[in-house]
Amino acid sequence: MLPRTSVPGRPARRTILRFTAGAAAVLPLSALAGCAGGGSRDPDTIRIAFQQFGSGTIKQEWITTAAREFSQENPELTVDLVPIVASENDYFTKNELLMSSPRTSPDLVYEDSFILLSDVGAGYLQPITDLVEGFEHWDDIAEASKEAVTGEDGEVYGIPITTDTRALWFQREVFAEAGLPEDWQPGSWEEILEAARAIRDSDSEAIPFFMFAGTPQGEKASMQGFEMLLYGTGDGTGLYDRDAEKWILGGQGFVDALTFLKTLFDEDLTASLGQHLDPNISETIYTSLLPEAKLGILIDGSWISQNWTDSAARPWPEWPEVVGLADMPTQDGGGSGSVTLAGGWGLSLPAHVTDRDVAFRFLEKLVSTDTLVKYAIADNHITVRADVAEKEEYLSYSPAVEYFTDLLESAYYRPALPAYPEVSSAIQEAMEAVMTGTSPQDAAAAYDATVTDIVGPENVQEATA
Repeated sequence: MLPRTSVPGRPARRTILRFTAGAAAVLPLSALAGCAGGGSRDPDTIRIAFQQFGSGTIKQEWITTAAREFSQENPELTVDLVPIVASENDYFTKNELLMSSPRTSPDLVYEDSFILLSDVGAGYLQPITDLVEGFEHWDDIAEASKEAVTGEDGEVYGIPITTDTRALWFQREVFAEAGLPEDWQPGSWEEILEAARAIRDSDSEAIPFFMFAGTPQGEKASMQGFEMLLYGTGDGTGLYDRDAEKWILGGQGFVDALTFLKTLFDEDLTASLGQHLDPNISETIYTSLLPEAKLGILIDGSWISQNWTDSAARPWPEWPEVVGLADMPTQDGGGSGSVTLAGGWGLSLPAHVTDRDVAFRFLEKLVSTDTLVKYAIADNHITVRADVAEKEEYLSYSPAVEYFTDLLESAYYRPALPAYPEVSSAIQEAMEAVMTGTSPQDAAAAYDATVTDIVGPENVQEATA
């Protein structure tokens, strides 16, 4: 994958926080340019880039605490924090712009597993397999998370930190009105549809079922929508055959997943097309539809209860009693019986790191057990680490954390290869085509043609099941 050039200019407004021997100061963007001038950087300065959502400072506080400790222990070293204020897709692009030049490259970057191997393919990141061999917590990391940061060349390109899993969230007040059980656990897709029909036919005005779908929803549509269906069909190995190193086409499971989506629209079991195509629908779901009993069932991720904490925009302290959780079943209840997709973020070393050994030492400070326990609680995420997961402080921070942590053991990860972002876009287009009237078969055929064009005919195969 070639470096992206479609977004011109430098990254948007950033705040550079410098820590020297434990003291903090705010530096303007010009200070970063000055440090990078002349084609060289200070070898005693570690620069770390990470995404900041608007005014949120959770990641910054996590890194700040570690930076103070690290600077106190290493007074000759300086840590520069580079929070990039941007949406997810903009963050990927702006981070790549920084990494593309030795003058501007950070020494550590916060990477989404979704984009990591694309950045590897573009030459932005370097392998850290040799450094990982001496990392004391490597064996604590879940195997699936390790695989997510391992390239096709067998090299390791990151240290996983956070993850997430997905399940069915259901509104018990809506269920009670429809005569459905409060301990609901569907055993197949058909049982999900039956529950949605019961809600539709009840006196409730709630939307029966919602899954993210269509191009405005981006990766949410692919991962916690379509792939939660596809990976439960038993058709081949999902999107990509790792053994054959080929993308999978022509599968009945792909058509079946699109048919499930079509059924939702045909039988009035989901939100309107306009709501599905609203890029801000998730905010509406979390702040009004679920709390106000206007939605029955939602496929979504482990993190969404952060929208209902006391400090959130829409506090909902009653949610643990009102909202239930159920595993997403496989298509017919076969195989393992349930399915979940996992993602997550980690830390990587760019190709233009100033001193990889020093950068990795700071990385180890960032991912100490106690530091990650505090970060998980503040960020409301699922850990990938066994040493963190066994801490009572972690296990008790949310009513749902243990449930979602246990799901990780059997989770699928996306084939986060360099071509995946484009493949994901093709999935979203197939979903939207079905939502607007195209047959599942025709939408699947168009997807097959698009993916073949993306990766080449020599890199695709027919489904084996």
